[in-house]
Amino acid sequence: MLDIAEELNRWVEQGREFAVATVVAVGGSAPRQPGAALAVDSEGTAIGSVSGGCVEGAVYELCRQSLEDGHTVLERFGYSDEDAFAVGLTCGGIIDILVTPVRGGAPPAALAAAAVGEAAALARITGGPADLMGRALLVRPDGSYEGGLGGHPELDRTAAGEARALLDAGRTGTVEIGEDGSRCGQPLTLLVESSVPAPRMVVFGAIDFASALVRVGKLLGYHVTVCDARPVFATRTRFPEADEIVVDWPHRYLESTEVDGRTVLCVLTHDAKFDVPLLELALKLPVAYVGAMGSRRTHEDRNRRLREVGVTELELARLRSPIGLDLGARTPEETALSIGAEIVANRRGGTGVSLTGAHTPIHHDPQQAEVGRIGSVA
Repeated sequence: MLDIAEELNRWVEQGREFAVATVVAVGGSAPRQPGAALAVDSEGTAIGSVSGGCVEGAVYELCRQSLEDGHTVLERFGYSDEDAFAVGLTCGGIIDILVTPVRGGAPPAALAAAAVGEAAALARITGGPADLMGRALLVRPDGSYEGGLGGHPELDRTAAGEARALLDAGRTGTVEIGEDGSRCGQPLTLLVESSVPAPRMVVFGAIDFASALVRVGKLLGYHVTVCDARPVFATRTRFPEADEIVVDWPHRYLESTEVDGRTVLCVLTHDAKFDVPLLELALKLPVAYVGAMGSRRTHEDRNRRLREVGVTELELARLRSPIGLDLGARTPEETALSIGAEIVANRRGGTGVSLTGAHTPIHHDPQQAEVGRIGSVA
């Protein structure tokens, strides 16, 4: 639900009644992951998506029915070879959809926090006794929480602790706890949706390729900063879509700014006086991705210089250089696309090979990708 929080928060402020259908579990080659949502208001207006089109019509009708009768519904959609005309996923996957009516007593605090980019997690019961289904708890980074799941007094505290752990990792997922808040007893399934500020992309080098990469970064949902030591090039006119433009030496800016495990650093300067001190620092930081532009000759010379200043082979192994996937790119836009594709593959655990003729999964397990990425940073 938090993936469409900005629009839903406006609906709440306007006093609209609506129902939200949220993907709470997936199996097989499902097109959307847990947390994806579709909402329908009392006028029939719909926003969001839960399946990329396969079952949207059926889910839309579930939302209309939920609004009419006020009931929370859990529905499973799959694919049956025995009934090819049944509503289901043509990709062969399975998705569980929780449909919840949202009226005056909705969880506006969760929507408001997500809409303005504040870190928060929404924990909802998606499996367990019928009278508890859909109950929600808003959890903030400091561990404080609002709302309640009902049942045993310890349940809220345990759920808040589980939700905070997922929030710290910036992940959405499901957890199981006992109805009394312990690991025993009747189990409850919670969907924890984490809403965190957009991850950062820092582009070093205010060149024409950087302008195209800014646009790709924004398309992928990054908060994009352009940094260059040359004020004549690092201007708002040249980079109107960037969130920030910084005039400073790249390594000095990187020393002073905040990065985390979701940050991607793209070094496009391909000039040793900028690259070497910048990459010497960047390759020691716990960021998601470090890529550097340049020819193979530039790459070899840059690696030699980095070894001379003490960068280890393990640290060098983290460097994506030459930056991007092999798409045969020529233009700045094509090059930016290849860089964006490599960032997505790194983030999601993709191979970067063509899906045609390949036997790799189309949708990778995001948890496995996250484990692999964190392991590569350590």
